[in-house]
Amino acid sequence: MTEPIEEVRGKRVVLRFEAGKCIHSRNCVLGRPDVFEPNVSGDWIHPDAATPEEVAGLALACPSGAITYERLDGGSNEAAPVVNTAHVRENGPLAIHAPLTLGDRPIGLRATLCRCGASKRKPFCEGRHSAAGFSATGEPPTQESKPLESRAGPLQLSPAPNGPLRVDGPLEIVSGTGRTLHRVTRAFLCRCGSSSNKPFCDGTHAKIGFQSD
Repeated sequence: MTEPIEEVRGKRVVLRFEAGKCIHSRNCVLGRPDVFEPNVSGDWIHPDAATPEEVAGLALACPSGAITYERLDGGSNEAAPVVNTAHVRENGPLAIHAPLTLGDRPIGLRATLCRCGASKRKPFCEGRHSAAGFSATGEPPTQESKPLESRAGPLQLSPAPNGPLRVDGPLEIVSGTGRTLHRVTRAFLCRCGSSSNKPFCDGTHAKIGFQSD
C-alpha cells in the first residue's frame, strides 16, 4: 500500500515528504533543522524558514527522493540529470538518479533501492540493511564498457518476483567514490543480498529461496 505524501505549502515553495521512500539519511534535519524540525509533535516541515534556493538544495540532497519541492516564485524546479547514475553504497542500497518509472508508475528522479533483501518496502530501501548485518563493498571491480550513445532519458525499473531488479535504459553504475563501474542499457541487479557478483545478479536468489514480498 502506498503511503500518503505529506505536503506543506509555503509562500514561495511547496515541500513534499513521502515517508515510504525515506531511508533516514538525516541530511534534511542536520542541514536545516529550522526547515525540517526533528523530534516534535505536530507541524515539523517549515518551507518559509529558508529561501526557495535553500529548500531546493535540501531536497536535492535527499538521496531517496522522499523530499521533493515545487517552486511558486517562478524559479526552476528539479530537472532530470544529464547522466543517469546508480551509486553503490557501502553495505547499503543503490542510490539511483534518473527519470524513474517503476512498473507503469513514474516515481520521480531519485530513489534508494534495497540490495540486502531485508527491506519490508521492496524495492525501496528502509534502512534495514544495518540491522541485518548486510556487508557489500561500495567499490566492486570496474567492468570494461563503452561510452553510452545517450547518457540520459527514462529508466524503467522492473522488479522480478522473487528475483532481481531489471533496469532498462541508459545507466552508469558508479562506486561510492565516483568511479564508473559499468555502463549499461539493460542490467539485472541483485536484491536478495547474496549474489557473489554484487551489485549484479548471479542467480543465487533461486538457490536461497529469496522472497520479494
